[in-house]
Amino acid sequence: MSPDRYPSKLLENAVNEFARLPGVGRKTALRLVLHLLRQEKEDVAYFSNTLIRLRNEVMRCGICHNISDTAICDICGNPSRDAGIICVVESIRDVMAIENTHQYNGLYHVLGGIISPMDGISPSDLEIESLVKRAGAGGITEVILALPTTMEGDTTNFYIFRKLKSFEIAVTTLARGISVGDELEYADEITLGRSILNRTEFEKSMK
Repeated sequence: MSPDRYPSKLLENAVNEFARLPGVGRKTALRLVLHLLRQEKEDVAYFSNTLIRLRNEVMRCGICHNISDTAICDICGNPSRDAGIICVVESIRDVMAIENTHQYNGLYHVLGGIISPMDGISPSDLEIESLVKRAGAGGITEVILALPTTMEGDTTNFYIFRKLKSFEIAVTTLARGISVGDELEYADEITLGRSILNRTEFEKSMK
């Protein structure tokens, strides 16, 4: 029997769905499906219900756009966080990476991507205007630009810097401990933590 033929259409359908996940090939998908078949029905039901609840019930924080179980995420709703500092990141994964450093106690703003004309992503596709509104509402003293050190990341940084320039807010960026072309989520915690602590004024970083 060839690798692409299955003894059950239900098995084949399940493998096809798992193979749609990022980084999961058909062989890995088959292993995962066969693993589920060996589990108790109750365990598989709990697994599937967890995914259904995730898709149906998870929210985006109304302030920072991070993933949350409630209308306002735990970070934005935490009175011990420094509400005067906003760290701007590309994705939820970056929030998790920075939180793991334990070196930052401010709030976040998740853009949902970065400006990339080649991929058809313009400023209007991102949560930039909501960031400008947060800055204009007052109480913000610093905005940290913590975007990837790529051409697209730098373009997004500069665009946001121009949008915030009229406000009396310090706009800073991570120290270049993060190598050019690196994604925040792949940086080690010590390097990322130091980059946050040693952040510099964005305007000076352009010189």
